[in-house]
Amino acid sequence: MRLAERVAIVTGAGRGLGRAYAIAFAAEGAAVVVAEIDEVAGRATADLITAGGGRSLAITTDVVSVGSVDEMVAGTLEAFGRIDVLVNNAAIYDGIRCAPVEALTVEEWDRVLAVNVRGAWNGVRAVVPTMKRQGSGKIVNVASGTVLGGTPYMLHYVASKGAIVAMSRALARELGPYGITVNTLVPGLTDSGARKVWDVPDGAPQVRSTPSLERRLTPDDIVGAAVFLASTDSDMMTGQLLVINGGTTFV
Repeated sequence: MRLAERVAIVTGAGRGLGRAYAIAFAAEGAAVVVAEIDEVAGRATADLITAGGGRSLAITTDVVSVGSVDEMVAGTLEAFGRIDVLVNNAAIYDGIRCAPVEALTVEEWDRVLAVNVRGAWNGVRAVVPTMKRQGSGKIVNVASGTVLGGTPYMLHYVASKGAIVAMSRALARELGPYGITVNTLVPGLTDSGARKVWDVPDGAPQVRSTPSLERRLTPDDIVGAAVFLASTDSDMMTGQLLVINGGTTFV
């Protein structure tokens, strides 16, 4: 019960790895706020947690909207009285169109950057005042192995996740004096039950990366790292990348 008496917010927790993080946190004793733009999916995750004896609250949240995220924080404080952990997991990844840089549209670029970067900033902006008052907090920003491999034809997505890495390091410096840690979790390609992710254009060059551990990642391989970053076990770790990819790339 490494997260007993803690309150954690997990954005994008309605499915995939976000749901896995939320369930793992609850199993470790945390009260979990499921912040999810899909109301039905968010409630489904919260129901799974409560059915297992955990504490959870689903709050419909659009991470791009300042008002929506402020309401999420207010609802969390009303229900549980504090915020100990924020996992910035919400991101656009499902169905992203792969295309050469010159073929990407402004609308595609802006949409991905808005959710993946502004959404993460928005969450941090909203929880930091509470964490500062508490004198403690754990922020876990979720990036992607595409940043390490330089995946082509996905510039909008790779750029957004690279920004997460840079933001985390700057935030670690800024927030460290308040007892707040900020780290980046970097999962590799994971079989998480999500729908088809990317359609690569015909004839596009492929990035061939062979993992050192020859099996596909599952959410069970990732959630332990998230729990570690949210727990006191990582109290002296901040500004770091924690990469879980089976040895596909090395940092």
